[in-house]
Amino acid sequence: MARRAVEQELSRERILEAARHLFITKGYRAISMRSIGQHLGYSHGSLYYHFKEKAELFYAIVMEDFRALGEILMQAVHKTPPEGLSKSEHLMLEFIRFGLENPYQYEIMFMIRDEELLAYCRAEQSRCLELFATMIRQHLVQGEHSETDRQRIPHSLFLSLHGFVSYYIQDRLTFEEIRPAALAHVKLMSKSI
Repeated sequence: MARRAVEQELSRERILEAARHLFITKGYRAISMRSIGQHLGYSHGSLYYHFKEKAELFYAIVMEDFRALGEILMQAVHKTPPEGLSKSEHLMLEFIRFGLENPYQYEIMFMIRDEELLAYCRAEQSRCLELFATMIRQHLVQGEHSETDRQRIPHSLFLSLHGFVSYYIQDRLTFEEIRPAALAHVKLMSKSI
């Protein structure tokens, strides 16, 4: 197939979507560029037009997923929260929603155990945590928390949210199915702020 035709038919987005699914369902090491190409119905050579190697493809997935989560968190902090929620509660609830509505992405972003792949995720995880921490610190009441607490509270909240998502993601429950539990969890956590 001519390179021009491949460009038009096989988009970067299609490759990322297929690779994400295969990495989660079969594992990073079990997947090759050839198997991704076969899954999409293309030769593996057509993938190299978009990505030099499998690691570059994986990193592109990680970057895209963290960018999407970052946008969701930014929207949550800049919007008026739904009635009955503070901005920080809304922010935490949106984090939970992202995790449960995007289980494959969340697993790649935060739950992958492969040491080689962790190197690709750690920097993005740190950026995400820092974004979350910055947003939470904006809502910590000045004077009520020591500087040490202002540093520790966002990290503890983040870990608690991650634990919640990790627990429920195993059952593939939707956000709406566990919304009452998520809301109760967020309300309990917000008492520390």
